Amino acid sequence: MTTPHPTPVDLLRFNTSGSVDDGKSTLIGRLLYDSKSLMEDQLEALQRSADLTGNGQINLANLTDGLRAEREQGITIDVAYRYFATPRRKFIIADTPGHVQYTRNMVTGASSANLSIVLVDARQGVVEQSRRHTCIASLLRVPHLVVCVNKMDLVDWSEERFLEIRDEFEGFLPRLDIKDVKFIPVSALNGDNVVDASPRTPWYPGPPLLGHLETVHLGSDWNLTDLRMPVQWVNRPNNPKNAALHDFRGLSGQLAGGIVRVGQKVMVLPAGFTSTVKEIWTLDGALQEAFCPQSVTLVLADDLDVSRGDMVVDPEDLPGIGSELHAKICWLHPKPLQPGRRYLLKHTTQTVQAAVTSIDHRIDMTTLEQEPGAAALAMNDVGSIRLRTARPLVYDGFAANRQTGSFILIEPGSNATVGAGMLFPPLEPARPEYEDFTI
Repeated sequence: MTTPHPTPVDLLRFNTSGSVDDGKSTLIGRLLYDSKSLMEDQLEALQRSADLTGNGQINLANLTDGLRAEREQGITIDVAYRYFATPRRKFIIADTPGHVQYTRNMVTGASSANLSIVLVDARQGVVEQSRRHTCIASLLRVPHLVVCVNKMDLVDWSEERFLEIRDEFEGFLPRLDIKDVKFIPVSALNGDNVVDASPRTPWYPGPPLLGHLETVHLGSDWNLTDLRMPVQWVNRPNNPKNAALHDFRGLSGQLAGGIVRVGQKVMVLPAGFTSTVKEIWTLDGALQEAFCPQSVTLVLADDLDVSRGDMVVDPEDLPGIGSELHAKICWLHPKPLQPGRRYLLKHTTQTVQAAVTSIDHRIDMTTLEQEPGAAALAMNDVGSIRLRTARPLVYDGFAANRQTGSFILIEPGSNATVGAGMLFPPLEPARPEYEDFTI
């Protein structure tokens, strides 16, 4: 049997967030620089840009702030991705902007993250963007949170100041659903507690940031219980020169949850047809079993009517199905969300027409309280809405599965992504029969 590669634990995706000028880009630059994860050409480019943007000194923020406007203004505008590895783990970093007008970019960067780093300026303390980004990380069900209290060198490495900020965070964390939270005092500019432990914080007993990133437990972040595989395409090579491929018919897609094994009974929704798994194929060859997030091709024992957007599940563990949906949404577009508007809704591998029927409430990012009766949601607002889709979706609650419980809304005319949604759990399991729903 071919060994699955890569396993979920091999790779940690994380994003940085926080308010403007809290040091997010500098932290990532320091992480890459001190861990010796930069190529020679990157170091040379960093040195060449020093005279332009760093007053003759290397500006580590330039490793992620690649746009000319970002370097001129000293801010992050777009999401920047960087990749590096240590002997213990591989990493994908998303450096997200701190400006409130770019909150939608933070949503993009955190949507696939296993861990979110929220930076707090030790001088300024917890501000609205600190709470906003922590709230969004909670809404997106990011399993792990690290609060880096940055610029500790500017408050004389005061343990008292560090504890004040920690206590303020812990005051509102119970209202959010984040179970694993770590607080680390750092100086991104000088490198204290970023890659190596700092002698300036003898009162801090924990590991530096990189040490925590290398050891945080990720195995339980994936839903390995509920089998979910949205069908991306029906694989029919139909090669007359190869007898093995002439009659081949497989269902290709990425496992969004659970484990699938040869001989296992499965159901295809929404039609409700059942069969057994005859073969499991990957690019590396045949497997006896596979697990999320692997991309596989399943060959079933029976020829079923299956198409893109259908979902392969365990008949003993059904998701929900329906066209009346309840969701939380982060609104990403300058044109406000108003009830009655029609959009395209992309969920897993299918896109359907949808209409927003009502807005339940808006979340005040300052107090994290719900404000009922909102007539619209403006750009960067977070709220709860109800939708109706042109045909039923097979879905889970976002808390149970981030892949089958999420969606985006697309404006039909411009094709712009206008909202990112997280579905509430279905009221009852799927009823395996197809019905034609219309708006």
